[in-house]
Amino acid sequence: MDAIDHKILRLLQEDASLSVQEIGSRVGLSSTPCWKRIQKLEAQGVITRRVALVDPDRVGLGVTVFVSVETADHSQAWLDRFAQTVAAMPQVMELYRMAGDVDYMLRVVVSDMQAYDRFYKQLIAAVPLKNVTSRFAMERVKSTTVLPIE
Repeated sequence: MDAIDHKILRLLQEDASLSVQEIGSRVGLSSTPCWKRIQKLEAQGVITRRVALVDPDRVGLGVTVFVSVETADHSQAWLDRFAQTVAAMPQVMELYRMAGDVDYMLRVVVSDMQAYDRFYKQLIAAVPLKNVTSRFAMERVKSTTVLPIE
């Protein structure tokens, strides 16, 4: 990837609805070479999707919970079952395997405390867990999907 590819990626991260002509104009390319670069970035898996970002508060999903999970079972079979279970839960926005005193971290969005309680009960019933700790976000101070590509 070169500097032009980086510029294209920065522009698409900010506004994926820009036309190829507009992107090309901003990076100094005509439409066809710009389109070919975007296609190549997609084919290489650099661009994985183009999506619309939705304000969670405006769709009734204003509660964000960071859920720390500890397990006593570190087998591949347990991990496969846990990952499959969590992947099927639409409230889970992100799942990370962690280093340190917590095994997994989830970012969960729900409408209210009752919805989180339902999610929690579903999670603990699905797979054996050693400990689950929930931290409720009071305020979203910064939220971005833009990677700092230089």
